[in-house]
Parts: sequence; C-alpha cells; structure tokens
Amino acid sequence: MNKERITVIIVDDHPVVLQGFEYMLQDVEGVRFAGKFADAAAALGYLQHNAVDVILLDINLPDRNGIDLCEAIKQLNPDTRIIAISNINEYSIIQRMLAAGANGYLLKNASADEVVMGIQKAMEGEMVFSKGIEDILNDLKTGDLPVITRREKEVLALLAAGLSSVEIGERIFISPLTVESHRRNLLQKFKVTNAAALIHKATEMKYV
Repeated sequence: MNKERITVIIVDDHPVVLQGFEYMLQDVEGVRFAGKFADAAAALGYLQHNAVDVILLDINLPDRNGIDLCEAIKQLNPDTRIIAISNINEYSIIQRMLAAGANGYLLKNASADEVVMGIQKAMEGEMVFSKGIEDILNDLKTGDLPVITRREKEVLALLAAGLSSVEIGERIFISPLTVESHRRNLLQKFKVTNAAALIHKATEMKYV
C-alpha cells in the first residue's frame, strides 16, 4: 500500500451521503477511501484497530452527536484530522465542533474540488472551511473572542510558558510539525504575526 496516500473515512447516517462521498473520493489520486460508517460505535470500533488520516464527520448521528465523537476520536488519536460535514450553519454549533478539536467545517453542498482540497489542506495543518462557514466566522464583531480548539489552548499555554515546539511536542505527545501547525493557526486566529504578539494578545484576552 502506498503510505503517501491520505487515508479517509466518512461517518454519516444518511446512505445517500455516504455513497456520494465514496463515489467522490474513491478514484482521487493521493487519497485512499477506507470506509463509510453510519454511526459512532461502528466508526470508533474501526478506529481502535486502524489508522486514519482524515475523517469526514457528520454532526447528527443516531447513537452519539458528532461533537462528542470528535472529542473522543481526538483523545484516541490527536493527530487524526477531523472535518465536520453538515447542513447546519449555526455559529454556536460551528464553535462547539471546533472546540472539540475539529480541523474544519464543510457544508454538505461542498463541491468535490472543495472537499478534496479540504482534505489536503487539513493534512498540511490548515483549518478548512466552506465559503459559507468562512462568511459566518468573518461576520463576527471585532471584539468577539477567537474560537480555539482544546489542543490549540494547550499549545498556547505552553508557548506562554516559554517552551519550544520540540518541548511542547514532547509534553503533549504530538510532533513538532503538528505544534507548528497549531501555532500558525493561533497566529491567524489572533491576527498577529509572531509568537510574542500572540502571547501578549492572548494574555489580554485572558486565554492564558
């Protein structure tokens, strides 16, 4: 098996959605579509024994909501990228999904190109959003606090404590490259250009 291919699964309780995404991804170069699951239990059972790079995760599942499942998967394997796929475009739900550790949020009407690009960007450590989701996040008032994930919050606290990327990675059991990805996301979210400004602004906003 080609180790460079991105292994992807989808978790959604709608058969048409599962079939649609399987058809969309099964012949994409650089992607290995590894499976589709209709509930949280089946997905977690698979993940206990199989490594997956990217999970496309619905929020409404029959046995568990996708927000809780996202958090459980991140605890099982923090480096697995999770992209929410949903028709829900409410800010509170988006915020909760990101806080649970999701690496992005796509609407189900996303094009094939948007989905494939999202998978690739997630693997590069970027946050991934549909245009409609970006608009919702960008429409927030300037004074609103940035939405950061649980892992980003951990990285931020350790950056503020003066640890290097290598030291942070050792402390929370992720690679230095993943730490750097979180750091870039934090710089973007706080709209600053360096670590010193990030820590200063985060301190002012009482994140640390």
